[in-house]
Amino acid sequence: MKVSLSVNGKPATIDVADPQMPLLYALRDDLGLHGPRFGCGLGQCGACTVLIDGKAARSCVMPMGAMTGKKVVTLEGLGSPGKPHPLQQAFVAEQAVQCGYCINGMIMQAASLLSTNRKPTEQEIKAALAENLCRCGTHLRIVRAVKRASEASA
Repeated sequence: MKVSLSVNGKPATIDVADPQMPLLYALRDDLGLHGPRFGCGLGQCGACTVLIDGKAARSCVMPMGAMTGKKVVTLEGLGSPGKPHPLQQAFVAEQAVQCGYCINGMIMQAASLLSTNRKPTEQEIKAALAENLCRCGTHLRIVRAVKRASEASA
């Protein structure tokens, strides 16, 4: 089957042999996007988070058969090296990245939060990111980065 969707503002059509194939595989293998990462494969760690129709979703458990007509945004679609998204700028400014594996999910989950709550409290940021796992322990810097981005976009 062919699945047509929008990825980072551009139309994409992907040949899918199995409609249960995860969106993550199509993004990485067919489209060459490496922002979303394979972490747990169960939707529990958040490394694969993307925006689907503006809402954070775990791409490792989203079947391609359900993606027709959807608008998907990956980390690559938030900003560019020349014009980074305020969240990307804030994560650099706060030095919120250590190994970097979780950062895709943290930024995409934060982007979803900021799209609905432009001025979240520290508790709201922590609650929004609670299901995104980071083993390096940069949580305090990540929270500061999201707070900084929310203040920059105000």
